[in-house]
Amino acid sequence: MNGLVAWWARNGIAANLLMIVAFIGGIFGFLSLEKEAFPAGDWNGASVSIAWPGASPQDVEDQIVVRLEEVVADIDGLKRLTGVAREGVGYVNLQTELDVDVDEFVDEVKRRVDTISNLPQSAFPAQVTRWSANNQFMGLALHGNVDPATLDYYADEMRDAIALLEGGELAQVQGTLGEEVSIEVSEAALRRYNLTFAEVANAVRNSSINSSGGTVRTETGTVSIQARQLADTRADFESIIVRQSAEFGTIRIRDVANVVDGFEDGELDATYNGEPTAFIMVNQPEKMDIVLYSDNIKKFMEDANAGRGQDALPEGLRMDLLFDTSEIYKGRMDTISSAALQGMALVMIILILFLRPIVAFWVTIGIGTAFAGGIMILPLFGVSLNFLSLFAVLLVIGVVVDDAIVVGENIHKEVESGREEGLNAATVGTQLVLKPVIFGVLTTMIMFAPWAFIPGPERQFTAQITYVVVAALAFSLIEAMLILPSHLSHMQPQKFEGPVGKLMHLQQQIADSLITFANRVYKPLLEYAVKFRYVTVAVFTSFFVIAIMLVQANIVPFRFMPQIEDDLVQVTIDLPDGSPQSRSLQVRDQLRLAVEQSRATFDERYPQLGDEHMIRDISIVATEGEVQSWIALIPPQDRPVGVSTKDIADEIRANFGEVPDAEEVNFQFTINDADNSIQYALNNDDLDVLRKAADDVKAQLATYEQTYDISDNLSSAAQEIRIDLKPGATSLGVTLGDVTSQVRAAYYGIEAQRLPRDGDDVRVMVRYPKETRESLDSLQDLRIRTSDGREIPLEQVAEISFAPGIDRILRRERMRSVTVFADLVGDSTRATIFADMEQNFWPEFEKKYPTVTRGAVGDIESEQEFVQDITRLYIIAFVVMYILLAIAFQSYSQPLLLMLAIPFGYAGAVFGHLGFGVPMALFSMFGIGAAAGVVINDNLVLVDYINRRREEGAGALQAIVDAGVSRFRPILLTSVTTFVGILPMIAQKSVQAQFLKPMVVSLGAAVAFALFVSLLLVPAFYAVGCEVGRIFRWTWGGKPYRQIGDSYEGEVNIDEEELIGTSRGGRPQPAE
Repeated sequence: MNGLVAWWARNGIAANLLMIVAFIGGIFGFLSLEKEAFPAGDWNGASVSIAWPGASPQDVEDQIVVRLEEVVADIDGLKRLTGVAREGVGYVNLQTELDVDVDEFVDEVKRRVDTISNLPQSAFPAQVTRWSANNQFMGLALHGNVDPATLDYYADEMRDAIALLEGGELAQVQGTLGEEVSIEVSEAALRRYNLTFAEVANAVRNSSINSSGGTVRTETGTVSIQARQLADTRADFESIIVRQSAEFGTIRIRDVANVVDGFEDGELDATYNGEPTAFIMVNQPEKMDIVLYSDNIKKFMEDANAGRGQDALPEGLRMDLLFDTSEIYKGRMDTISSAALQGMALVMIILILFLRPIVAFWVTIGIGTAFAGGIMILPLFGVSLNFLSLFAVLLVIGVVVDDAIVVGENIHKEVESGREEGLNAATVGTQLVLKPVIFGVLTTMIMFAPWAFIPGPERQFTAQITYVVVAALAFSLIEAMLILPSHLSHMQPQKFEGPVGKLMHLQQQIADSLITFANRVYKPLLEYAVKFRYVTVAVFTSFFVIAIMLVQANIVPFRFMPQIEDDLVQVTIDLPDGSPQSRSLQVRDQLRLAVEQSRATFDERYPQLGDEHMIRDISIVATEGEVQSWIALIPPQDRPVGVSTKDIADEIRANFGEVPDAEEVNFQFTINDADNSIQYALNNDDLDVLRKAADDVKAQLATYEQTYDISDNLSSAAQEIRIDLKPGATSLGVTLGDVTSQVRAAYYGIEAQRLPRDGDDVRVMVRYPKETRESLDSLQDLRIRTSDGREIPLEQVAEISFAPGIDRILRRERMRSVTVFADLVGDSTRATIFADMEQNFWPEFEKKYPTVTRGAVGDIESEQEFVQDITRLYIIAFVVMYILLAIAFQSYSQPLLLMLAIPFGYAGAVFGHLGFGVPMALFSMFGIGAAAGVVINDNLVLVDYINRRREEGAGALQAIVDAGVSRFRPILLTSVTTFVGILPMIAQKSVQAQFLKPMVVSLGAAVAFALFVSLLLVPAFYAVGCEVGRIFRWTWGGKPYRQIGDSYEGEVNIDEEELIGTSRGGRPQPAE
C-alpha cells in the first residue's frame, strides 16, 4: 500500500486524470439517475379479490373468502392472512415472510386460486395482484358547471392526451362513475305484457350481438359471414324486439321500458371549489424524471386552459393542479443543495484558518471529488435521486472530509516541521496515517451496512442510504490516498513575502494558536483526566446513564418517524353504515362553509397577503357514508412567520364544529402520515364475543389520560330487509330461490351484456326504474312470477321484516376479527401503554375470553419487527467491526476503546435532541451512525499515535500526552468541520428541513459530545487498560508494578516545529 501511495504521489497526471474521470463520470451518473420525490418499490405480499355483484357480506364470506383462505393458508412463506367480505366483493390479503421470493409466491397463489371449482357461478374471475408502492406524483382537477356526461367525456379525453406525454402514461380518471346502460322496466309494464326481467334481458342478449358466421369459400375468393347488430345507442336498444304475439303484436323495449344511457347506479359527488369535478391522477412510471414529467403535464394543462392546440378545453371547463410532488422534490433539492454548498464553504473557511489555504482548497475539492465519484457508480446499484438519497448526501458531507483532513494535516505538518518537503512530505505524511484513515472509512461503512441487509421491502429504501454513503466514502478514501498526496506533493514551507505576506502571516498565527491552545490548555486538562482517570470514566459514564434515563422517562421522546407538516390538509369523515347520500351532502356543505369562514378569518388576520389566500382551494368527494376533502394551502415559505399547517387545520376544525353521528373525523396535516395511535386485533368467529371483548379493551384504553378517539372497526348494525318464505308458499310453486332471484333482478338488476366502448366495458342492466328502486313501498307492488305464468304478490309468499345487518366482515388468521384503536397524546406514550396493558390487563382478559386471540397491529407491529431486525444486524456489524480492529491493532482490548464512540455518540445525540426540543426518530440513528464513524476515525488517529510512541519506548502517560497534543488539531478539525458542514441544515426553518432535523441534530450533537470522549475519555480508558495490564502482570507474572506516569517528564516529547508550527516562540513550559 505504501508503494501505491508513493507511485500516485509521483504521478500527478494520473492523479489529475482520475479526478477528471470522477467529475465527468459524476455528471453522466447524475444525468442517468432517476429523479423522484419518493422511491417506488414492491412490498412483501399479494391480494386476491373476487367480485360477486349483489351478494351479501355473509354470503361473500362463506362462499368466497373462506374458500380462498382454505386454498392459500398453507403456502410456504405465508406470514399473515387477512380477509374482508363486503357487499358484492371479497378480498384476501397475504403477507409473506421477509425472505420469500414474492414473484414465486404470487405465481403459487395464482395456481392455487385457479384450482377452486366451487365458487358462485355469477362471481367474476379472481384477480391476483402483487403489492406495490407506485406513487401518484401529480393530481389534476378538471372542473366546471357542466353536465356529468360532458365532464366524463372531457376527463377521458384529457386522460388520453396526458397518457401520450412523456411521464403521463399511467394517468387515470378518478372521482367519476363509470358509464352504464340501464333498461328500466316498471312493474306495470311487466304485468301488462306478462313479462319478466329475464325475458327482457334475454331479448337484449339474443338481438344485440356481433357474431361471426364463418366463411364461404367461392371460386372468386373467401367471403366472411358476419352479424353486426350490437346495440350501442339508446335508439338501438329501444328498437330491440322483446316478443311478438297476436294480442300485442310486436313488443319492443321502448314499449315496456325506458332506456337510460348514463352512469352506474351509485352515489358520488365530487367538487372543486364548489364546481363538479373529475380528478386525473398520474401514477409514477417505471423510469422516473419527476421535474421533466411534471413540467410536460403542466405545459399541457396551460395550453388546454388557454384553448391552444387540439386538446383545448371548451369554455366553462378548466384544469387546475391538485398536487404536484415535483415541488416537494425541488424544495428538498434546493434545501439540501444550498445547505451543502454553505456547509462546504464553511468547511473551507475553517480549514483556511487552521491549516493552509492550499491544503484547504484541495481538501474541499476532495469533497466534490468524493461525491462525483460516488454519484458515478450509483446507477449501478439502482439508486434514484429522491429524498432518501439526498438525505444520505447531506449525511456524509461532514464525514467524507475527515480522511482528507487527516492526510492533508499530516502532510502539512511534515512540511512545516522541516522533516520532509515536497514529494517526500506528501508520501511520508500519507503513509503515517494510512492505517487509521483506511480503518476509519471501513468502520463508518460497517456502521451503515446493516441498512442494506434489512430483510423485507424496507431494504429497497434504506439500502439507498447505505449505497450513497459507501460510494462517497470509497471515493473519499481514493481521493485522500491517491489524489490528495499528488496535489500536495509540491507544497513548500510557507513564505510571507509579497503583497499577501501580511495576510498569510496572520493566517499562520491563527493556525498556530490552535497548537498553542493544545499545549497550554488541553495538555494540563488531559493530564488531570488521566491522573484522575477513574473520576473521568465515572463522569462520562454518568452522562451516558443520564441520557438513557432521559429517553426512558420520555423527557426526550422517541417517534419512529418525525411529524412533518404538509401544505395540504386532508379531511376524512366516516359516517355510520347505511347513512344516505343526503347526509353526506349535508356534511360536505358543513365542511365547505367551515373552509370559507376560515379563509375569511385568515384574510382579515393577514392583510399583507394581498390577493393571495392562505387557503387556496378545496376539493371534496362525498359518497354514501364518507366525505373526503383535500384543502390546498399556500406553501409554508410564503406564509407569515409562525403560521403552521396545524394552525390552519385547527382553525378549519374549530369552524367545522361537531358531526354527532360521525364515527371518525380526521384532519391530517402531515406529509408522512406519522401515526400516533395504538391498535389491537382481536380474533374469534363469534361476533357477539368479539363485540364484548372489544368493549372491554376500549374501556381499558379509556383509563389512560393520553388516549382519545377510542373506537373499533366492527361494522355498525345497519338496518337490512329480511325475506323469509311463508309456510305453504311452496305449494304455489314458489321457492325461496325464486323469490330472492326475482327481487334481486328488480332492485339490483340483471346484467344483460357488456358493451366495448372507448376501451371500457359498459354494463347493460335490466331492472326497476330508479325511483322505484329507492322506495320501500315498491315491495308491496312486486309480483313473483311462477313457471306456469302466474303473478303472486311478494307479501303473499314471503314475510318482509327489518333486522340489524352487517355491511362488512373482517377476518384475520381465518377467523372473524376486530381492531380496537385509540389516538394518543404526546410522543412515546404508545410504548408505556403497551407495556402496562401487557402486565396489568391482558392476563385477566385471556382468562375471561380464552377463545379470543389477539395481536398488536398497525405501526407498532411493523416497528417492533423493524427494531428487532436492525438490532440483530447491528450486533453482527459491531462484531465484524471488533474483529477488523482487533486484527489491525493486534489487541483484544483496544477495539473496545475505539468503539466507545458508539454509546457516547448516542448520549450526545440525546442531549442534542433535548437542547433543540426535537423528538428522536428513526433518522436520528443515521446521524448517530455517521457521528460514530467520525469519532471512531478520531480515536483511531489518537490510539495509533499512542501505540507508535509506545513502540518507540515512551511510557504510557508520556505516549498519551504526546499523542493528545500532536493529534489535537486533526481530531478537532474533523469534528468541527463535520459540525460546521451540517450547521446550515440545523439552522434551516423550512418544512423540507424539518424532515431531516432529527438526523442533523443527532449528528451534530453526537460529534460535539464525542469530541470530548476522544480527547479525554479515550486517553483515560487507555491509562486504565495499561494499569489493569500491569496489575495482571504483577499478580500473575511476578513483574514489578509501576505506577502510571512514573517516567513522565511533564513535557511533550515531539519536535518543537511540529508542536508550534512556524511561529518562533520558545518551548512551552512543562505542566506543574
